Amino acid sequence: MKRLNTKIISAWALLAAFSLSSCGDSFLREEDSTSYNTQYFQTEEGIVSLATALYGNIRWHFGYEWAYGITLYGTDEFTNAADLTSEPWNTYDSRLQAINCTKANGAANNNCPPVDGLWNQMYYGIATANLIIANADKITNEDTRKKCLGEAYFLRGYNYYRLFAQYGGVVLQTQPAEGVVRNFERASEEETMALIIADLTKAHEYLPTSKWRGYGTWTRYTAAHFLAKALLFRASERNDSWNTTYATNDLTDVVTLCDEVIAACPLASDYNKLFAEWTGIDCTNEGLDEILMSAQYNGDSSTNGRFGNRTYNYFNPQFSNFSSGFVKRGTWIGGMDFQRCRPTEYNYSTYDNVNDARLWKSFKTVYGCNNIGDATKNATFGDNKVALGNQGIIFILNKKNDSRFDGEPYGKFGRPAQSTFVNPETGKWVPVAIPLYVDGTYKMDQYGVSGNPATCNTFCGLNKTDDGSRTAEKGDAHRDVTMARTGETYLIKAEAQVRQGKYAEAIATVNKLRARAEWKSGEDREYYTDGSMAYVNNSLYATASNKTMYENSFLQKNTYYLSTGIARTTAKSSLQIESYTSLPAEDEAILSTLSCSGDKERLINFILNERTRELNGEWNRWEELSRTKTLVKRAKAFNPQASTNVSDKHILRPIPQTFIDGLLNDDGSNLTTEQKAALQNPGY
Repeated sequence: MKRLNTKIISAWALLAAFSLSSCGDSFLREEDSTSYNTQYFQTEEGIVSLATALYGNIRWHFGYEWAYGITLYGTDEFTNAADLTSEPWNTYDSRLQAINCTKANGAANNNCPPVDGLWNQMYYGIATANLIIANADKITNEDTRKKCLGEAYFLRGYNYYRLFAQYGGVVLQTQPAEGVVRNFERASEEETMALIIADLTKAHEYLPTSKWRGYGTWTRYTAAHFLAKALLFRASERNDSWNTTYATNDLTDVVTLCDEVIAACPLASDYNKLFAEWTGIDCTNEGLDEILMSAQYNGDSSTNGRFGNRTYNYFNPQFSNFSSGFVKRGTWIGGMDFQRCRPTEYNYSTYDNVNDARLWKSFKTVYGCNNIGDATKNATFGDNKVALGNQGIIFILNKKNDSRFDGEPYGKFGRPAQSTFVNPETGKWVPVAIPLYVDGTYKMDQYGVSGNPATCNTFCGLNKTDDGSRTAEKGDAHRDVTMARTGETYLIKAEAQVRQGKYAEAIATVNKLRARAEWKSGEDREYYTDGSMAYVNNSLYATASNKTMYENSFLQKNTYYLSTGIARTTAKSSLQIESYTSLPAEDEAILSTLSCSGDKERLINFILNERTRELNGEWNRWEELSRTKTLVKRAKAFNPQASTNVSDKHILRPIPQTFIDGLLNDDGSNLTTEQKAALQNPGY
């Protein structure tokens, strides 16, 4: 039996007790918990305080580069741009190993997400949950006791879910560490999943239905959603070697749990409400019934804890660089141009660009000109020259068979040095005009400053994290980060129905979700907004120069008609699928590329496509592809930077070397090389 070094165990417990945020009356109020000793956390007051502090643990997921590195990179949806901070997680090259990748051993810089980051942080939360569970009997009020137990079981189950999704079977710690703990071993996948399901089942039993703490409270429906996810995971391909006896009952339970969530937590009426219509700190849309779990942030710096919200940095292209001064970055634009997550051709191609409003409510296709960069070139366009507040950057999200731009009849596409494109809708030169396709060829990755499609910094980026409330250009964001919502619950249910062989029912479930994505009668398809709109409530907006920069930058129009070529309309659109044997053209093209055959394989991959459309960039893509064992096939087909190196071993992450090196034998001796190798996941 392998042993865990006592220093690691004590670090888990002490860091959990002394370094997490305690939320207090404001639900996020930082307390000086270092003034307490361990005995305090065995009192009623201490246990209740710890239950509140559990919410601080989930903020880690969005505090730095790991937010996207371990969840989005190396998948079919996203690849790296010119910034290579997290490149090994996308390319699966030799730097992605059990040892953390730093500049000393090949990383572009020291911000590369550590392999042991998730491992360590999840165990901090687990240690806190264990203290609450072990001492809950000290809470005299039954209602309070049940709520605290529900929160503890939920976080422990959730954290083990995250560990399982990345690593497979892990160490199961269910009791607080006392004294010298030397007996620890890695559990099997089946044992790990059993604990996850047991914990989430208890959370589902104990948690109330109300958001009694306010926005972000974990409820019975939060637990139901993740319990359904866990049961679906157990029934999925990654566990086929041992899950046969569970699958039938698990899938039945998944559908029942999803129905419970769907009935109690309805979809928001408009997809824009989920992310784009963010008007500022604690705005009403952060409390939508659809949002089942979110990491909480606000404008009080004392509540940030160790990690603030950095997600606004990751989805924008490097607009300040490739626009040659025509679009300057600043707090007036909701996202920083760190260009970490570049959508793949697959990502854009999943959408019906005429009928699916989610495309136009998820991607920022227009940046306003807030500065005249190359005045000399601008002057050459005479009456067609660009002015402040005109379009400075546009992305045209057209289809491969769209011939309107073949031969570049409106001028050359590209960056200011190359662009002669005069927008036929406005009659104005656009300094940066970039389409998806020209002459039937994918062109979005051809206009980057480096000239190398593998490190292209020009792309149309997601708007889901934009935050106009930032008071410093590189300051923390203040908006909550959505971690689960009912939109995903529909897709969990539909996939369970597919696995049950109920194909028509699965399509009916997806159709209910797709109905929300349709254009409504009377809707302006060219209207656009994102979280930049919160800038009007920002104290910086009071400065005249900042107000002008905001108004010139934030043009609430998209490129819908330029991209589609259809006549202007306010008619309702339809995304309804009539038969599971005849899927939308976008899906049929993807399924053909993947050589999918048989109804089950086709429909599981269809649901993965629908996940892209509905949940694009929402921090779970890698885990879903690992779960369904489609990661390798899809990364090879759709992510050029990952395709060379990705292999079956990458279905799991390497077990961190920092953990393995801390294990001891019964006699206190270090493990041998052979013993360490036996603890590692295959191929690492």
